Order: sequence, then C-alpha cells, then structure tokens
Amino acid sequence: MRIFKVISTVFLLLLGLLTAVLATLLLKNKQALNRARSQLSPPVATINSNGRFYRDLNNNGRLDIYEDRTRPVDERVEDLLSQMTLEEKAGLMMQPMINAGKGGSLIERSRVMMPAGTSEMVVNRQIKHFNIVMSDSIADMANWYNEMQKLAEKTRLGIPVTISSDPRHSASDVPGTSIATKGFSRWPDPLGLAATRDENLVERFGDVARQEYLAVGIRTALHPMADLATEPRWARMGGCFGEDAALSSQMTAAYIRGFQKGSDGVGPQSVSCMVKHFPGGGPQKDGWDPHFSYGRDQVYPGDNFDYHLPPFEAAFAAGVEQVMPYYSIPVGQTAEDVAMSYNKEIVTGLLREKYGFEGVICTDWMIVEPLNTLGVVPVMKATAWGVEHLSARERYQKALDAGIDQFGGQLNPQHLIDLVCDGAIPESRLDASARRILRLKFKMGLFDNPYIDIDALQSNAGTVEFVRAGLEAQLKSVVLLKNENNVLPLGSRPKLYIENIKPEIANKYGDVVATPEEADLAILRLVTPYQKPRGRNILEGYFHQGDLDFKSPEKERILKILNSVPTIVDIYLERAAVFPEIAAAAKGVFGTFGVNDDVLLQVAFGQSKPTGKLPMELPSSMDAVRAQKEDVPYDSENPLFSFGFGLSYD
Repeated sequence: MRIFKVISTVFLLLLGLLTAVLATLLLKNKQALNRARSQLSPPVATINSNGRFYRDLNNNGRLDIYEDRTRPVDERVEDLLSQMTLEEKAGLMMQPMINAGKGGSLIERSRVMMPAGTSEMVVNRQIKHFNIVMSDSIADMANWYNEMQKLAEKTRLGIPVTISSDPRHSASDVPGTSIATKGFSRWPDPLGLAATRDENLVERFGDVARQEYLAVGIRTALHPMADLATEPRWARMGGCFGEDAALSSQMTAAYIRGFQKGSDGVGPQSVSCMVKHFPGGGPQKDGWDPHFSYGRDQVYPGDNFDYHLPPFEAAFAAGVEQVMPYYSIPVGQTAEDVAMSYNKEIVTGLLREKYGFEGVICTDWMIVEPLNTLGVVPVMKATAWGVEHLSARERYQKALDAGIDQFGGQLNPQHLIDLVCDGAIPESRLDASARRILRLKFKMGLFDNPYIDIDALQSNAGTVEFVRAGLEAQLKSVVLLKNENNVLPLGSRPKLYIENIKPEIANKYGDVVATPEEADLAILRLVTPYQKPRGRNILEGYFHQGDLDFKSPEKERILKILNSVPTIVDIYLERAAVFPEIAAAAKGVFGTFGVNDDVLLQVAFGQSKPTGKLPMELPSSMDAVRAQKEDVPYDSENPLFSFGFGLSYD
C-alpha cells in the first residue's frame, strides 16, 4: 500500500510539472503570436509606375530598385541590403525545419520537429528559409506555401520565403534524409538511377521532380548526394550514385541540369540544388554515420581524399547554386581536426578558393545547437564534432570564420546579432552571406511573384506522364544477379509462395498459396540487413547501418524455403548486402533499389528485360567488408558480385 502511495504521489508530481510546462509553452506561443501580429504591415499592393506594374514590398508608395524586375539582379540585391536591419540579415542565415498544418494552415505552436511557431520564426526572428519535413498531402503543402508567402510579404520589406526539402520521389521515408510523398511520381533511389547508366533518364528525373516541386512551392532541393559509397556499411549509401567517381560525376551533373534547367544557374522555373556532402561523406570510419557521436570521424586509410572530389567538380561545372558540407571530421587531412562546416581549409580554402565556388554554403542540420521538441525535450543533439567544448555563440563565430553562409536546422539568429553588436565580427561579414542568399531569391523570381497556382496542381504533379516515366525508370534500374539454368523469365501462372509482395499484385501473375510446400515457385523480397541502434538518439531507429549480412535465425529460415522450393530472391539494396549462402541456394536473384511489386514481377515474368548494372560491388563476407579501406572503391576481396555486374535474358 505504501509503495502504491509513493507511485501515485510521483505520478501526480510529474503530471503537475508537465501541465505547468505546457501551460508556460502555450503562454509563450500566444505572446509570440501577438507580438508578431503587431509588427505586420498591410498586404502588398500592386502599383502602376509609368505603365509598369510592381509589387510595393515595403509599402512606401514608390518603386524601389529591389522591387523593379527590369533592373539587374546585383543592383536589386544591393538596394535591398542597404535597407535591411542587422536582425533581418541574421534571420536570412537560418534555415530551420517546419511543418504544414491541416488543410495548409500555418502552425503557431511548437511541434516535434518545429520548436517555434510560424509567425514567431517568420516575423519575430525574420527567418525567410525553411525546410519542410512533412505534410498531409501535396494539396495541403501547396496551400500552406501560399499562406507562408502571404505572411512573409507583410513583414517590413516583404522578403519572400524559400522552401527547401529532402528528396521526395523514392520509397525511402527516413526523417532527415528523405520523405516518401504521396501525389508525386515515384522513381528508384539514386543508386537505382545510377544502375540505369542513363544520363538522359537521370536528367529527365530531375526535370519531372523540378516541375512537381514547383507545383507545391519547393524551390531548393537539399540534394543530390555526390558522396561516393566507398564504405558499404554507411547508412546513407542508398542516397548516393554508387562508389565509382566517373559514374557518380555523370549522374550528379545530369541530376542538377534537370532541376536547375541548364548550366547557367537558376531562373523563375528552376529549383536550386544544394549538392552534398562536400568534400564527400562516404569514407566514414567503420561505416558509422556522423549524425551520431560515434560516427564523427571520416578517414582515409587509402590516402584517397582526392578520389571523392570529381562528383563535386561535375556539380560545379553544371552550375550548382548551393553546397552543403557534412558533419564529420576529415581526420588528418587538415591542420585542425574539426567538422567540415567549422573547417576553414575545407570551406574557404578548398571550396571557395580552389574551386572558386561563389554560391551559398549551408551547413548540415543542427551543427551548432540541438533540436528541442516543444523547445524543451532534446530530439537531436548538436553535431558539433571537434568543437563540442565551445559555446553556441563561439560555434557560430567559428563557422562564420570558416566561410559558412547559412545554418541548417537552426532558428536562433540572436547569436549572430550579438556577435556583431559585441564587435566579435563585423556586420559586413553578415552582408557577404546575405548578398549570396538574396541573389538566389532574386534569380528564382521570388520577389516578383512568389505564389503558385493552386488550380494547376493536378496538372503539374503526379500526372500520368510523370508516373509512367518513374515506372519506366524503375524497370530500367532492376539488376539481374543470377539466373540458374535460365529459370527466368518465369512461365505463366505458377503456384506462388510470396513474402513481402502484395497478394493482389502477385495474383496477376500466378496463384498465391499459403506455404512453400504448396508452391511451384517462391518469390521473396528481402531488405539489406542492419544492426540495432547503438545509442538512444531517436534518429538511430531510422538509420540502417552496421553489419550487412543475414543473421541467425532469419538466415536459416530463408534458406529452408530456398531448399524446399525453387525460389527467386529480390534484395532491396539500400546498402550493399552480404548474402553468399542465399545467392547460392536461390534459382534467381535480383538486386533492386526501391521498385514496386508490379515492376519486379513484370521483369521476373518477362514483360520487361532486366538491363541494370550494379553501381557498387556486393562483398562476399563481413570479413571482406571489415578489411576494406573506407575511402577506396571496389576493394573487397573476391566480391560476390562486382561493380558493373548485371545479366539480361539475352
């Protein structure tokens, strides 16, 4: 009885504390919203000046240079910059995450991935760049986007917002890396695009994705990943174009051309690409990802740093507008072992000076301050590798000194303001970054017309043509790895035992049965294995990393099926799977990169021929993986399947 009373008392105390915290947060949200509303200007008017119509963004009744679409971009930038306050410049340099509300409404309360309300960020903190991380539908996203622009144009200078996004066109749905979006066409993962070996197809993907992004207001693609997947255990491998520098260079350039519409930079019908993760995030020590402290080191045991640069060189040649350095520390490659965004030799010395890059350099997310749910509970720790001992203010200063323009995932511009006010950095340093950021907004036409046509949404996203193009790309990405005695393509209507295939799809090709014993044939769809999370970071549950081989008892369960009935195995290669026993026992093996069930079965039953080629090798054992050098491509001993391997029915 006494224990029950103690538990009840503790529960009531915790409940009271939680209630008090929530009440405080609600009050703060309300106060912030009221403060924002008090600062808003009237809606922007369209004024006729000598027969020319313009948007009077600052509501002063006259045509300013920055409002005049006929003036050169650089003139417009300088005119606007001269009118901006220190607070407005600092706000431009933040790019936090944000959500769209139900029906496209603006969310004014703190959420899991959104620590402050919309008006608090747009108006009170002068933030004009946001990374949208989720939405209920593309219709909601489109409506929300226009509401965001309506709010932004009521701020003092009417500076429009720019919306960015991680990839949205594959099956992968991992917070912080990709977002499967219903309503868009669906394409294979980037590894699958590389498996097609078709530059024109990849550029076509970029062009389709560009149009679908434009339809909902997304103007910055936080991709492509030009990293080389030389370490097969790395969690981000599926977002790359493989481990070959030449292939990745071709794919990266084509991808950017499709999004940005040519090599002359961006325009009103472009989506700006932010290529990542400079100077190549693939060689992670033992494959651990630098989102987590145990993955902070990027290593080069093969002395192969330069091998990872050509895909970025191809991106620069294609006119990419933005670059994102990675979280990790390039161990032993620079005088100071600090993460890329804090590393002046990497950002200024290599990117700015050697390559002459003049666009926007934005950090990866939360390198300075953590992400706190509801402003209180930490969701993602700050990935300030090598500078953990510095305060947030000191980290901002060091990143600025390195050459950073914008801070991904951060929403506290006050640190930048304080640095200037205290004389730690000159305001001209903020001017340099704001100038680059504003130039891109002007080039994309956001100051002239930031709104999208909601009525045209269905004509510009998820169209029959776009969906068909995505399905054709999926078909071209399928790699045939084994075809014992030409068992493939399959004959018509066998009795099928299936796993991880929708029965209604399989029934189009055969008669589905409940057990392997009843079947003429089994078709199993498997996924590259991964290890359980090492720590308690919430993101670790979404990141597939570590060992690549099938473990007991799952491996024995699969082999039992393969030894009891002729079996076709498909492995979703989000990383380079290790499966020698399964490959030996299967009659046929496919490697795929995010294709739907019907696409796989079309190839298996001969309605389409497999033409894909592996964009990376598949090792024969975990011992071979562990013996590899993280920075060297295709160097595992006696790989099960080599880079470039792929059979066809011919």
